[in-house]
Amino acid sequence: MSSDIATAVPRPPARSASAPVMTGAEAVVRSLDLLGVTDVFGLPGGAIMPVYDPLMDDDAVRHILVRHEQGAGHAAEGYASASGKVGVAIATSGPGATNLVTAIADAYMDSVPLLCITGQVFSSLMGTDAFQEADIVGITMPITKHSFLVKRAEDIPGAIAAAYEIASTGRPGPVLVDITKDAQQAEAPFVWPPQIDLPGYRPVTKAHGKQIQAAAQLIAEAEKPVLYVGGGIIRSRASEQLRALAEATGAPVVTTLMARGAFPDSHEQNLGMPGMHGTERANYSLQDADLVLGLGIRFDDRVIGRPDRFAPNARIVHFDIDATAVERTMRADIAVVADLSESLKMLLPLVPKADRTAWWERIREWNREADPILERRSAGFRRMGPLGAREAIRAVARKITQSQAIAVSDVGQHQMWLAQELGDMVPGSHLTSGGLGAMGYALPAGLGAAIGRPERPVWVVIGDGGFQMTLQELATIVQEDVPLRIAVIDNGYLGMVRQWQERFYERRYSETRISGPDLVTLGKAYGIPTWRIDRSEQLDSALGLAANEEGPVLIWLQVRQEENVYPMVPSGAALDEMVTKPKHVPG
Repeated sequence: MSSDIATAVPRPPARSASAPVMTGAEAVVRSLDLLGVTDVFGLPGGAIMPVYDPLMDDDAVRHILVRHEQGAGHAAEGYASASGKVGVAIATSGPGATNLVTAIADAYMDSVPLLCITGQVFSSLMGTDAFQEADIVGITMPITKHSFLVKRAEDIPGAIAAAYEIASTGRPGPVLVDITKDAQQAEAPFVWPPQIDLPGYRPVTKAHGKQIQAAAQLIAEAEKPVLYVGGGIIRSRASEQLRALAEATGAPVVTTLMARGAFPDSHEQNLGMPGMHGTERANYSLQDADLVLGLGIRFDDRVIGRPDRFAPNARIVHFDIDATAVERTMRADIAVVADLSESLKMLLPLVPKADRTAWWERIREWNREADPILERRSAGFRRMGPLGAREAIRAVARKITQSQAIAVSDVGQHQMWLAQELGDMVPGSHLTSGGLGAMGYALPAGLGAAIGRPERPVWVVIGDGGFQMTLQELATIVQEDVPLRIAVIDNGYLGMVRQWQERFYERRYSETRISGPDLVTLGKAYGIPTWRIDRSEQLDSALGLAANEEGPVLIWLQVRQEENVYPMVPSGAALDEMVTKPKHVPG
C-alpha cells in the first residue's frame, strides 16, 4: 500500500457565484451526503464539536454513538467488511484521535476501506502542546494509505472526496482527514464535485497480458499445483472466478483465515485453512507443491511458517493489487499486479482443463486425523457432561452456517476453532482481525456489521479476554437495538497465550489467568437476555432460544480451562513440522 501521495490537499475549482456558502463543519456533513455515506460511528468532543451540530439536522446520515473511539473504528471496519462500503469513524482531537489508532492499524493490515475524520486544535495552537493536541497525521502515517491535514474551510470537500477515493480504490485501506477547529468554524463557498488530483496515486487495475500468459503456462506445466487463496479474493469479489479456476485446473484450494468463505468448504477440492492452525492436508500440500498460485495474499508468517523452508520445490505465481506485497516475504517467479477479479477473468480462458489424479492420490495419503473439515463432517455432538470449548464453538458454527449468518470473531483460540469449524458461507461473511490480531475487535465490529447488513443475522464469537476489552459497546448495541447474538467463550484464561505457556514454558501460567464479571448479572444490567451454559446438554436449547430473540442476546459459555487448538505449527517452524496432538506434560 503506497503512502507516497502528495501531501497537498486537493484545491477546489474556481469559485462559482452559485456555490452556497457554508461553514467547514457543514461542508463535512454535506460531503458525506454527496458521497452516499448513510452511517457513521463516532464520539463527540471539543475539537470536532462544530461538525456534530449540523450532523444533528442531517436526516441522510445516521450517527451511531459509541462508548469508546476504538469501538467507532472497529464498528466502521465491521460495517465496511460486511456491506462492501467505506466505513466512517469520527473522533475529536488528542485522546479521541489516538484511540482510533488500533482500528486504523487493523484496517491497514486487513485491507478495509475506512475514512477517519478527526478534529484538531486551532491551527494557531498547533505545535504548542495545546489541550488535547496530538499530531495524529504523524502518528498514523505508517498505518494509513494517506493522511490529510486540513486548515482551510474551502479545502474540506476536496480532502474528504479524495480520502474516500483513496480508501475505496486499489488495495482498500484507511485514510485519515484531520481538520482544525478554525477550518470547521470558518465559512467558504461549497463547490462540488471538487477537482481531485492525486499525484503518485495510480492503482493498477488491468494486468499485463504477457504476465497472464506466462502464469497460464506454468499452471499447464505443473503436476502438483495449489491455489493459495487470501483475503484479496473477498475484497475483489472474485469468488466465482476462483471456483471456475479451481475446477478448470483440478488443483487443491487452501483458504487463509481472511479468505474463509471464499471457496465452499463442502467442495471436494477444498483442503481447508493453511498455516499455524491449518489442516494437515492444506499444509502438506503447500510443502509438496511444484506450483503455488498465490491469489490476494501477503505470504505472511502465520501461514507460511519459515520463509526459507516454505514450498521448497515450488514455483510461485503471485496475484495481488498491491505492488508492495509482491516479494516482500517470498520471491515470485511471476508477479501479476492488478485487480484480482479482472486478472482471473483474463487467466481463465488460457487455462486448459487438467487431470490431477496423481496429485490427488498423493494428497489422500496424508493423515486425516488433524483435519477439522473431515472431523466436522463425521462428528456428532456430546450431549452430557462439562462443556468443551471446541464442542461449544462447533455448535455455534453450525447455527451460523445453517442460518447463513455473518460470523464475527475476536482473537485467540476461539478465533481458530471457529475458522476451522465454519461450513459453507456466503463470501464476505467471516469477519475477524487477521493481520493485527486486535483483541476487542469483535463486539464493535459485529455492531457495525449488523448496521451495514440489517437483513442478515450476525453472530459475535469472542473470548472472555477480548470481551472485557470493549464490552462497553454493549450500551451502544442496546441503545441502537442491534440484534446481535453474542457468544462469550469463557475458559478463565487468556487462552492462546496459556496454550503456548503450557507447551513451551512448562505450564508456568504467568499472568494469563483472568477473572471477569458475572455475565448474567451484566446482561441484566444492560437489559440483555443472557444464558449461562456450562454443560453439553444445555447447549442446543440455549442456542435455539438465542437465535429466536428479536434484540441482542448474550450466551455465556463456560468451558473447560485447558483445551488447546490443534493442529499447531510452532513459531519459527516449517509447515511440515506441525503438531497434531497435545504434548504430554507430567503432573
